[in-house]
Amino acid sequence: MILILGGTGEARALASRVTAVSSLAGRVREPRLPAGQVRVGGFGGVDGLAQWLRDNDIHAVVDATHPFAARITANAFEACQRVGVPLLVLRRPGFTPRPGWTRVDSVADAAAALPGERVFLTTGRQDLAEFAGCPQWFLARMVEPPEPPMPQRIEVLLARGPFTVEDELALMREHRIDVLVTKDSGGAMTSAKLDAAERLGLPVVVVRRPPLPPVEAVATVDEAVSWLGTAGA
Repeated sequence: MILILGGTGEARALASRVTAVSSLAGRVREPRLPAGQVRVGGFGGVDGLAQWLRDNDIHAVVDATHPFAARITANAFEACQRVGVPLLVLRRPGFTPRPGWTRVDSVADAAAALPGERVFLTTGRQDLAEFAGCPQWFLARMVEPPEPPMPQRIEVLLARGPFTVEDELALMREHRIDVLVTKDSGGAMTSAKLDAAERLGLPVVVVRRPPLPPVEAVATVDEAVSWLGTAGA
């Protein structure tokens, strides 16, 4: 059996092509479910994941989580090493840097590097605390309602993409946005806001991806399917 650590479009696409168990973190109340078997919730760290791999006779693991889900990626690496199960990371390519971008290593660095007064923040609800002490006004878009701490001057927009460039242009103009803050999540589905910011001549602060552990990685679902074939899964 194959375990797919999911939550992304790539994970859902892979689950539609192979027989696998997909694992979702459970942070979204109404996730988009993949085909096949699905489990929801954490494993209990490295020890819990390693035991789950043993108990369920898992022959290969594909980590197709979000590029910023660094903890589960690290846990998967350690657990697979311990159990002797092959691991592949499936990550869509990151964004190609553009003029006007400031690239930073963390969300905290992004909060310290804001060049504007009206911020379109798309880093996710779990990172709002990093901006709690910022004096700027924020439009924060996310799928689930956030919890404090968060900036004092904030408007929360609950929405799920994909969004078109025209959508993003209208939103940024309506709210008089003068800087975009985002993560290097990659993918065409999340690039419309970057295209809109470029058209409007806005500065963009982009948080770099955390580094991967020393593990094989591919960028497409086709490559993951081929790897699973060679891994005998």
